[in-house]
Amino acid sequence: MKKLLAILLAMTMVIGLAACSGETAQSASEPASGSASETASASASESTAAGAEEIYFLNFKPEIADVYNEIAAAYEAETGVKVNVVTAASGTYEQTLQSEIAKADAPTIFQINGPVGYGNWKDYCADLSGTDLYSWLSDKSLAVTSGDGVYGIPYVVEGYGIIYNDAIMRAYCALDGALVKSADEINNFATLKSVVEDMTAKKDQLGIEGVFASTSMAAGEQWRWQTHLANVPFYYEFKDMEGYDNTVLAGLASPTIEFKYSDNYKNIFDLYLNNSVTAPTMIGSKTVNDSMAEFALGKCAMVQNGNWGASQILGVEGNTVANDDIKFMPIYTGIAGEEKQGLCVGTENYFCVNSQVSPEKQAASIAFLEWLFGSDAGKDYVVNKLGFIAPFNTFTDAEKPTDPLAKEVMNWMNKDGVTSVAWTFAAFPSEEFKNYFGDALLEYAQGTKTWDEVKQTVIDSWASEYAAKNA
Repeated sequence: MKKLLAILLAMTMVIGLAACSGETAQSASEPASGSASETASASASESTAAGAEEIYFLNFKPEIADVYNEIAAAYEAETGVKVNVVTAASGTYEQTLQSEIAKADAPTIFQINGPVGYGNWKDYCADLSGTDLYSWLSDKSLAVTSGDGVYGIPYVVEGYGIIYNDAIMRAYCALDGALVKSADEINNFATLKSVVEDMTAKKDQLGIEGVFASTSMAAGEQWRWQTHLANVPFYYEFKDMEGYDNTVLAGLASPTIEFKYSDNYKNIFDLYLNNSVTAPTMIGSKTVNDSMAEFALGKCAMVQNGNWGASQILGVEGNTVANDDIKFMPIYTGIAGEEKQGLCVGTENYFCVNSQVSPEKQAASIAFLEWLFGSDAGKDYVVNKLGFIAPFNTFTDAEKPTDPLAKEVMNWMNKDGVTSVAWTFAAFPSEEFKNYFGDALLEYAQGTKTWDEVKQTVIDSWASEYAAKNA
């Protein structure tokens, strides 16, 4: 837990950046307009009595949309308040929020990705400092704040890395000539590469079509590569910068980047492409769901994703992977000292209540969130259906997530001598930067762009997007 709090404290320090980053700098010095401290302090019973019969939650995680619909139905049955859950398509949350927030029937609950997102949406963020939800936060410094106000409350800690099927790994380790005796021996890129390539050579014996699931690069499906995988080299690049203890702060203050560890990114990306279920030239049509299904059905041994992917694996019809065989290892790229590297751990999930809707709807929205994270029924959904590692003191040790990947994240965070990789992608200058990155990766995979051209695209687009954001 100490490691977790240190990581998330580093993430939330971004709000002190008043002189460094355009819109974010402005948000750090100005309270949100239309704040609702008095409304936010209403208890759940007072909120229900306030008269709002319907609230609107704009969800940004498609993979758990069905669970939120189930939660909404349970809440309405218990309280009589309807929760209209709308889920944005993958990769379109910001655009959807921009469209929906302008409507007469606007979202009453929405999500931001931290201080950077608050810079964009501060005029719609109510002050939640007086709520029970904020009082329950295990570490108040995790919240997005401005002055005395609290405008975003984190509700889940997540981790990602390389998910592997330990049954297939054990089968490989039992083969004559296997390079390791267990997956635990893989703690750097050199070992990972040699094992993966040997498994590819023996894939028929292992009964798999490839070691890795498809490198999904369909439109809107590139986030695993242009955001999550990119986090690793940029974390180390910003970590190397003098004068900064926080990699997000370093990134936000950087008008240009070197892409210093681009070769390390290429190491792991090439390993994914060349040892996959799907040929590199065919990945433009592949989705994340395709990848997770390939893993669930035993067609491959590994897939890069986060603990939120557990529901995708376990929910696939015909899933062949036992819970105890769903394991994590860090994303190794060949950077010095990576033997002590853990998973990428952090959050970009903060609840906000729309300050522009009626006080009754604000109060009812807060009541719903407090029911979800404070009541026995709500917490049961959080732990057993959503699979969240929730940062609230309302959860007892017996109420921690039971899904295999959430347990793996907690195990990795508690390993002695292992340091988690902070989520640095909050410093990426724009969504367009990530899109340029992803498009260049697809062209590289399809053989129409060299790696040097990919590297230059990343460097140039960072500079142009940073300049545009800070103009």
